[in-house]
Amino acid sequence: MLVVEIEKKLGDFVLRAHFEAEGGATVLFGASGAGKTTIVNMIAGLLKPDRGRIVLDDEVLFDNTARIAVPAWRRRIGYVFQEGRLFAHLSVKHNLDYGRWTCGHAADPAAFAHVVELLDIGALLDRRPGKLSGGERQRVAVGRALLMRPRLLLLDEPLASLDAGRKAEILPYLQRLRDDEKVPMVYVSHDAAEVKRIASRVVRLDNGGVIDIGGAELLDT
Repeated sequence: MLVVEIEKKLGDFVLRAHFEAEGGATVLFGASGAGKTTIVNMIAGLLKPDRGRIVLDDEVLFDNTARIAVPAWRRRIGYVFQEGRLFAHLSVKHNLDYGRWTCGHAADPAAFAHVVELLDIGALLDRRPGKLSGGERQRVAVGRALLMRPRLLLLDEPLASLDAGRKAEILPYLQRLRDDEKVPMVYVSHDAAEVKRIASRVVRLDNGGVIDIGGAELLDT
């Protein structure tokens, strides 16, 4: 389980967020500027809260009172950015293997084959990212994050840069990831239609605060 109770001031913007996430896909939903990316960056350890606590699987990742701030590289959290951030000079195979290598894990051919099958990227392994479509690049980015063996997967607007056709291509893979894998996800989006397809739970944000928590039915209000 992930427990987030944090505050952060950025200029005139003040973020206060308190929610829990357990299994499936917890979607942070709200307009641009609501604080969604700021929250996932603090969960990942890329940005430090001013105060509060972040706890994952009973491990305290941040607690300003106890002066605990676990560095990002020790949190075992996978992060898929909006634009994928693949290495242009590496093949898909080596981009995938980079996640495993950076975490110091031994090669695991079975796990590699499982991720390749899950995301249907076997035909792409010898290509460079410049030869991939936007949807293919995002599937590879998801695969790289999974091969880190994360205990939590963060996805920050992973479909925002894609057109409608590419979104339709990748959404089934994200749904399969939500349903078949044991890694909980925190998923950022401002697209209600996308959220309805992916969300197990919705945390609705506005102007730096959580205004509601519930199922996808929140998007109908």
